[in-house]
Amino acid sequence: MNSPVNEEVQALMEAAHDRAAQELGLTCTGPLAWGFLGVTLGRRAGDRWLRVSRTAKRNAGRKRGEGIVGASELMPDGVPRPRLYEVHDWTDGEWAFEAEVLDYVTQPIVSPDRADIDHDPGLPDEWWADLRQALALLAEVEGVKTTVRDGWIERAFPQFLGIPAPDTVERVTGHGDLHWGNLTAAPLCLLDWERWGLVPFGYDAGLLHANSLLVPDVAARIRREFAPTLDTPAGRIGELAALAEMLQAVARGWYPALAPRVVARAETLTGVRPPVPVRSEVST
Repeated sequence: MNSPVNEEVQALMEAAHDRAAQELGLTCTGPLAWGFLGVTLGRRAGDRWLRVSRTAKRNAGRKRGEGIVGASELMPDGVPRPRLYEVHDWTDGEWAFEAEVLDYVTQPIVSPDRADIDHDPGLPDEWWADLRQALALLAEVEGVKTTVRDGWIERAFPQFLGIPAPDTVERVTGHGDLHWGNLTAAPLCLLDWERWGLVPFGYDAGLLHANSLLVPDVAARIRREFAPTLDTPAGRIGELAALAEMLQAVARGWYPALAPRVVARAETLTGVRPPVPVRSEVST
């Protein structure tokens, strides 16, 4: 979805990807697929996909039950996702690298170049039913990681929504990054399982809805499909958490076209005009 930040990052990640392919005995072909700010890099290897990510060396080591490996171990087959075949991790200098060999997904990503959409992708009724079922099954999984932390909510609700943080937050296991760049067209497949874990009830549907606000028909479809979630007090808090996260991104310069719609949706839910976004480094 993104290009690397600079030539140094590009060279670092391409070398890491080449190293992983060699260690795993894979021959990669086709275009490079860059993740957010060049943190991940993927490429096709026959009927497999080799994805390499980097983090600071001090963060090396996969945590049990989290990320792609945790999803592979704990997720039921009814949640459509790429199958994980192999991993290879190493450190080099200041960086720790993680490589995964996954299924190569043949169906197109709904929005391969951005998280939000500016047109109706025309998804069939069966796709929406499959998404509802996938999230319902996911909610029953025992999540380990808390993806949207209470401490962040306590700071972000006043800062980005202009309202007090809720006294309690109901949580379920969710994808944690449910936007149009992580969903395929029919047949449905959910991609990028780095953030999955315990999220506020309604957060996944709320985040997808926020990323649909430039297309009112799609946003309305999400509200209908997930009304049993979003039209509840707990679901409203989850949607507000998603909107607060989006407004934090707006404050950092993202989503310039979408920003007015996100502000308007937040005001509709709370009756309070969100503060004018300012640049922030508050971390979720």
